[in-house]
Amino acid sequence: MTNPLTTLPVSVVQAPMAGGPSTPALAVAVARAGGLGMLAAGYKSTEAVAEEVREVAAHTDRFGVNLFVPERDPSDPAALAAYARALAPVAAELGVPAPEPGEYVDDEYSAKLDHLTAHPVPLVSFTFGLPTADDVARLRHAGSGVVLHATSVDEVVTAARLRPDAIVVQGREAGGHRATHGQDADPEDITTADLLVAARRATDIPLVAAGGITGREGAAELLARGAAAVQMGTLFLTAAEAGTRPAHRAALLDGEHTETVVTRAFSGRAARALRNRFTERMAVHQVVGYPQVHYMTAPLRAASSADAEGLNLWAGTGFAACREGTAAEVVELFRGV
Repeated sequence: MTNPLTTLPVSVVQAPMAGGPSTPALAVAVARAGGLGMLAAGYKSTEAVAEEVREVAAHTDRFGVNLFVPERDPSDPAALAAYARALAPVAAELGVPAPEPGEYVDDEYSAKLDHLTAHPVPLVSFTFGLPTADDVARLRHAGSGVVLHATSVDEVVTAARLRPDAIVVQGREAGGHRATHGQDADPEDITTADLLVAARRATDIPLVAAGGITGREGAAELLARGAAAVQMGTLFLTAAEAGTRPAHRAALLDGEHTETVVTRAFSGRAARALRNRFTERMAVHQVVGYPQVHYMTAPLRAASSADAEGLNLWAGTGFAACREGTAAEVVELFRGV
């Protein structure tokens, strides 16, 4: 099986965006336009992931699947209980039951890995940590390329020891969750460009630059600094094929939200989102606590589905470049860079 990163007509990777935005239609559209489409396995059952893979594979072999690595740092039960109490007034206002901390869940990591080993895809990427050397070997034996994520030079060095096919280096400008290796880590305050340069000195493994990429000029600069490709998520959130919530899509386009903030309020992991009423209200209460906080806030987010002020409006610092259009139009912006 050919690693699709080595044969991209356009050096663009569509970031895997769990929770709805990443759809089979989006992955196929990006691939058909010349980029690499990615499916997000997070928050889905193994069966649902398998169905999405079958749907995409029927149309293209230029795609991959992203898995959440189980947390290495356990959440503090006392902190989770305190956050549940802080969320209770919000739940009451929305008319939903008060949140309660649940048990840790690993997002069916082993089952999804077993499925992808038995039914290989062109590429498998990992976020929130690193797979084991045995996991990498199994996927390689099955014929899949392996991509890891890193948010600091130390994480790049650690990831490089597994000799993946590529490492996504994610700078501070990136939207959504930072891919730190363990939820306890505070994301390093380093730009995508600076992290790329430092990572290039640290390893000869191909690097994919992610974070704050809004157009040809920025992409060209990163490619000139040694990136093999650039990865974008925020620009694809407003593509017609994305499964982005209507309120989230509107907030990215309406000009009323003008600032992003790094917050743990929605999931217990550091993530960049548009500043809104929920991020402000919960700023003093937020805790480290993934994935339990994600599941505690899920009913609140569902009850606020039409209200952008209560949603996790994931967005990178370059969100003002978002436009209505198709995924192919986004990819086309970078053709020939």
